[in-house]
Amino acid sequence: MADREEQRMIVEIISVGTEILLGNIVNTNAAYLAEKFAGIGLSCYYHDVVGDNEERLTGVLKTALARADVLLLSGGLGPTQDDLTKETAAGVLGRKLYLHEPAKEALTAFFKKRGMEITDNNWKQAMVPEGSIVVENPNGTAPGIIIEDNGKHIILMPGPPNELVPMFEDSVMPYLNSLQPGIIYSQTVKICGIGESKAEAMVEDLINAQDNPTIATYAKTGEVHLRVTARADDEKEAKKLIKPYIKELKGRFGNHIYTTQEEVTLEKAVVDLLLANHLTVSTVESCTGGMLAARLINVPGVSDVFKTGYITYSNKSKRKILGVKKSTLEKHGAVSEGVAKEMVKGAALFTKADVAVAVTGIAGPDGGSEEKPVGLVYIACNVCGRIDIKECRFSGNRMKVRESSVSAALSLMRESILAYYSEVTFGAKKS
Repeated sequence: MADREEQRMIVEIISVGTEILLGNIVNTNAAYLAEKFAGIGLSCYYHDVVGDNEERLTGVLKTALARADVLLLSGGLGPTQDDLTKETAAGVLGRKLYLHEPAKEALTAFFKKRGMEITDNNWKQAMVPEGSIVVENPNGTAPGIIIEDNGKHIILMPGPPNELVPMFEDSVMPYLNSLQPGIIYSQTVKICGIGESKAEAMVEDLINAQDNPTIATYAKTGEVHLRVTARADDEKEAKKLIKPYIKELKGRFGNHIYTTQEEVTLEKAVVDLLLANHLTVSTVESCTGGMLAARLINVPGVSDVFKTGYITYSNKSKRKILGVKKSTLEKHGAVSEGVAKEMVKGAALFTKADVAVAVTGIAGPDGGSEEKPVGLVYIACNVCGRIDIKECRFSGNRMKVRESSVSAALSLMRESILAYYSEVTFGAKKS
């Protein structure tokens, strides 16, 4: 495995922008790129963040050139004086800038289409280093730039994710694939209802024995993703290598696997399950405040199954909208198994939905006690009268607890629907 690792190209991510350095914006580009690099077999050992400062950026570039084969820089390609990425990279590599006519024409067309006037500083974006490859940017004004220099590959990309992501997918990733012998192909197995440590323990033998393909685990909020990656001469051969591993993982994880398709999210898997079984759904939320409904509604086609979403944050709303008993609230409190059960029964009764889901919990930072700490959440799911209730204890800040609650609710919905149809099928066979 050591020899194989040495053969892999090394890539370094350099994010440019003082606003990232100060924490004013979250660096989602680095997370996206790192995951993509792993998927195409590139080794990434360093992520750098540097402000809009020529001297410091020069130092970062020189260090990265000494230890990486590919440098991917994002940000700093704009029209203002503090956008220095292109100029600094050209200076480090000893390249002069010149006006790239196709980039100038694209810039002119971009502004004309929007009825906007081009200011003089915008022409700065059409200046590119000599000998570079210019990458079109139909979603913005700054083109991407690829510079090949003494066996190194320096790639400059715009910072806005809505420009960077399509440019990487359409142009940069094919370029990177062309630099490597053969191809790298990955397939992701997405799991819910099992924690990362347990999932890793279940595939530890496969990880220890891996060579080609390889298996890597990635923890997501309420999920675990297993990426199986193979290197081969072509995609057909890579898929052939991966196939027995996918089969083995399906045998080990069973129904905990909700998809093996990269583009399918947990909420889409749940909506697809509802659509396939012609089931309608309603949600009732307390601590999550509509986040569960929002994730479901984010899926195209959900209008065929989604009926109603309630936010019953107060005890009064739980009683008036859902029919939760005053005695249950007084005896057990709003965050309890009994209240979650009555919430979900009321939702099913009043909305006439086949599936109803309820979430009630303590997101914090206040409101917890020794008996009921912050992070305690009850989730209930009613599928055609069959009710499952799950007690969860999450850690983290308020947003983390809420996000974890939503993921757990989606997972319970899926489990409950599958369990319901398993019981119906088993009962039918038995009779």
